[in-house]
Amino acid sequence: MPDVREDGIGVKLGGEGVIPVSDPPHAGFGPDTLVDENRLEELIIEAQMALPVELPELANRCAAALGLHTAQIYLVDLQQRLLVPLDESAEPLPVDRSSAGWAYRTVFPRVAEADQDLIVWMPLVDGAERLGVLAVGTASLDGVRMRRSRMLAHLFAMLITSKRAYSDWLAARTHTATMRLPAEMLRAFLPPHTIGSSRCVSTAVLEPAYDVAGDAFEHSVVKNALHTMILDAMGHDLTAGLTTSVAMAAARNARRAGGDLADVVGSVDQALAQWLPDQFCTGVLCRLDAETGVLRWVNCGHPPPLLIRAERVLAGALDSAAQLPIGLPGLLAPAARQVHETTLEPGDCVLLYTDGVVEARDADGAEFGLDRFTDFIIRSHAAGQRPAEVLRLLVHAILDYQRNQLRDDATILLFEWRPQNE
Repeated sequence: MPDVREDGIGVKLGGEGVIPVSDPPHAGFGPDTLVDENRLEELIIEAQMALPVELPELANRCAAALGLHTAQIYLVDLQQRLLVPLDESAEPLPVDRSSAGWAYRTVFPRVAEADQDLIVWMPLVDGAERLGVLAVGTASLDGVRMRRSRMLAHLFAMLITSKRAYSDWLAARTHTATMRLPAEMLRAFLPPHTIGSSRCVSTAVLEPAYDVAGDAFEHSVVKNALHTMILDAMGHDLTAGLTTSVAMAAARNARRAGGDLADVVGSVDQALAQWLPDQFCTGVLCRLDAETGVLRWVNCGHPPPLLIRAERVLAGALDSAAQLPIGLPGLLAPAARQVHETTLEPGDCVLLYTDGVVEARDADGAEFGLDRFTDFIIRSHAAGQRPAEVLRLLVHAILDYQRNQLRDDATILLFEWRPQNE
């Protein structure tokens, strides 16, 4: 665990350890720390109607209203290698080699010295989804200023989340290459990379980021149930992307109508058979009861899920009898899919992946392989990395292994059950 204090008493200062701040954890606003609350309220109301391109200037005005100097928003790029400033005159920062990147990777604040100011790098997080960081400039740091920096980060995380759903400018700022049409269409259907609650978290990555077509992932929460899905469509073109998009839409439609796991699989089967009768995809669909740990899953012609428990893979724990891929029409389609069930233990991780992950090859033709794949996850998890950071590092390792030229889409989804009474 990084040496960071989140209680208002101390914060991480670069590589210099923890520095104390003067105010106790619950100190209020004293006479010397008065905030113009009316002005701050005006800015929050203004933020609701602000254009995304106006957020950099608005962040600075909100910082001033809180008695801080500046605030600069950085969003992570699509491949999670760079933190890109919304201020178009500023330069991106590397995720792997900067104080800003440290705050992003660990989801903890970090303090660095810059000119006459201190810079507080605050993670921008929407639930479990890492968005980027907020750079807050201040002449000095105490408990009150630390809390205000955190408040500012919470506010702008919510603003970015609400506005990026319709802002092409925000999307363009986080792209470092031109996206092909199949990838553009497919990504319009994808959920956030990471979702979660106090009981479970699910996170996913997908490459090649700008040229994906046939792979997709899905995760959603319905009351206390986590639904996850991974898909691998036949082909690597616009039709493949359309196949997985229709599959995701059908799954959501069934879930929102109150269907159970069998209903969801049946709905996807029916949708592909009806609307794309010449197309099919393999996939795994899961439903985890986040209260009891009961996991139900259906495997439709896909590599079996992997169960990781106590830092090792339980071989064959989630294997099941072969079933046909999703969407095969007519007499080939089964009357009902077989649903399997097991009960997880606290701390268990379930790993879904497409074959492009393990079949990535180096210059000598050697595959990345299942053992290397699972060993990387186990070692990263044992080192205390968060699930989203584990997958970020893993997908970069796979890209590096194949010299950034994947022969097939590579998609990974990892979910972890961590009940509150663990």
